Amino acid sequence: MTQAKVTLPVLRDMKARREPITWLTAYDYPTAQAMDQSGIDMILVGDSLGMTVLGYETTLPVTMDEMVVFTGAVSRAVKRAFVVGDMPFMSYQAEPAEAIRNAGRLLAQGGADAVKLEGGARLAHVVEAITNAGIPVFGHIGLTPQSASQLGGYRAQARTEETARRLVEDARALERAGAVALLVECVPPDACRLVHEALEIPILGLGSGLDCDGQLLIVHDMLGMFDRFTPKFVKKYASLGEEMRTAFTAYREEVKSGAFPTAAHTYSMAQESAG
Repeated sequence: MTQAKVTLPVLRDMKARREPITWLTAYDYPTAQAMDQSGIDMILVGDSLGMTVLGYETTLPVTMDEMVVFTGAVSRAVKRAFVVGDMPFMSYQAEPAEAIRNAGRLLAQGGADAVKLEGGARLAHVVEAITNAGIPVFGHIGLTPQSASQLGGYRAQARTEETARRLVEDARALERAGAVALLVECVPPDACRLVHEALEIPILGLGSGLDCDGQLLIVHDMLGMFDRFTPKFVKKYASLGEEMRTAFTAYREEVKSGAFPTAAHTYSMAQESAG
């Protein structure tokens, strides 16, 4: 495992030699630090924090100020991983100048290495504007949660030949606009393969099969810490939510019974020296 900082050229080299890229979300200092020390290649400070951390029903209420704070916490923990900060809802859709300012905040104040925004060809002009300002942009197509109501809910996309063709067109438009990488979320593997074959930039998948250059998972999903719903594509690598409840219950019972704290958890008065 290399300790060198992951950069865009490193990600492109990984794609070229077919080394899968590992990507996880993180929203706080200790989690990001553990990921970085584990050799995770990229960390996404996703607006998914609105649901997993802040308790919103969707990602839509997340603000730019909140994204800057959480991105900063993650970036301060990271020595190696490539950090991508999410552009929240309505931080980039209104006009390119505002999008540039907000993207700049994620780099200048949040310490991110790049930003990510949702949308296909219709957002290509925004990607181009941000790129021309010197800010690396990750595209995001397929299931785009900020547009879930328009898409008919949180459901798989590009499940027909026609919609798969449009997915490829969106991907090509983003690459032409200057996107440095692309997240393809919740589409059939065949559709993701078409995107992968059509583009030269790294393609990362979230619930889209193996035919891409790397994988992303939401950390609270893979650790079993978010139980509101679990997407089909999630593999749980731990059940930390259950372990936390067990620990909290044991603590409550010991405090109630007087079993905690013991003498081992308290301080003694200093003895004064005689004469």
